[in-house]
Amino acid sequence: MNILVTGGAGYIGSHTCIELVKAGYNIIVADNFVNSCMEAVNRTRKLCGINFPFVEIDFTDYEATDQLFDKYNIDTVMHFAGLKAVGESCKIPVEYYKNNLDSALSLLLAMKKHNVKNFIFSSSATVYGADAPIPYNESTPVSRCASSPYGNTKLMIEYILKDAVKAIPGFNAVLLRYFNPVGAHESGEIGEDPTGIPNNLMPYVAKVAVGKLDMIHIFGNDYDTPDGTCLRDYIHVVDLAKGHVAAINKIKEDCGLFVCNLGTGKGTSVLEMVKAFSKSCGKELPYEFAARRTGDLPAFWADPSYAKEQLGWVAKKGIQEMCDDVWHWQSKNPNGYSN
Repeated sequence: MNILVTGGAGYIGSHTCIELVKAGYNIIVADNFVNSCMEAVNRTRKLCGINFPFVEIDFTDYEATDQLFDKYNIDTVMHFAGLKAVGESCKIPVEYYKNNLDSALSLLLAMKKHNVKNFIFSSSATVYGADAPIPYNESTPVSRCASSPYGNTKLMIEYILKDAVKAIPGFNAVLLRYFNPVGAHESGEIGEDPTGIPNNLMPYVAKVAVGKLDMIHIFGNDYDTPDGTCLRDYIHVVDLAKGHVAAINKIKEDCGLFVCNLGTGKGTSVLEMVKAFSKSCGKELPYEFAARRTGDLPAFWADPSYAKEQLGWVAKKGIQEMCDDVWHWQSKNPNGYSN
């Protein structure tokens, strides 16, 4: 099977490329480097042990997308490419809608033209919205309006894919709703390296630990949680990558529409994560509380039982291992991929 990995130079995409190659799949990797770089591709190639093809492309450009499908014999699209910061999406919603929706539509149009009928989508637990009961399971209704423009783009693409499954004979769409990816490859060669000041907790904590930032800002300490900070279902990025590989088996079954959560089933607070990372790096990390951030929910985590039942997949790595692996990556690469 030949798999197009969009956003394959990014954090989740690069780790998934390694697991796909391990599992014996052929990959074509594509990215536009908005939040990634060529060094990530080079290191991923080294870890994979093969010089897989790479294409620099913006998937909002339909003509370029069509040409890519002309050039390569693609069986399945695994779609990671997209803008992904909740807070940023609240500040620039129009840009998020344009980028994320246009890229998905461009891919689907090219797939239809070239008779490619398998799509695995990097969705998000944010589609469940602010009022969904915890833990989230696959029967939990999605919100008519998710908690942020970022979440809304995920929800809209899910609707598009559901309609495509109904309308296109033989079309398969796997929607993987996952939670909060953290961690890094055990080699320390690849990890999360966002452009500019990080929007997500773990890369921010890591940059404080390595001395690139002065202080961890925890957004809100007055939530209705045990320590007042947000609870999240943090999942190791390698476990998440393996979940995507497991999802290919559903494609092989001609699944039509398949929806599945990828999470651990456990909520961890921001303060608990900071303390665990302090243990990993061997020093207490400074933090201060700030006002709540627009779009953040107090708490959510997954019911992962369906993934175990349907995919035979279970998240295996715990919080301390996540923090240890991030510290290994960040301490080995204090400037990220710019070393």
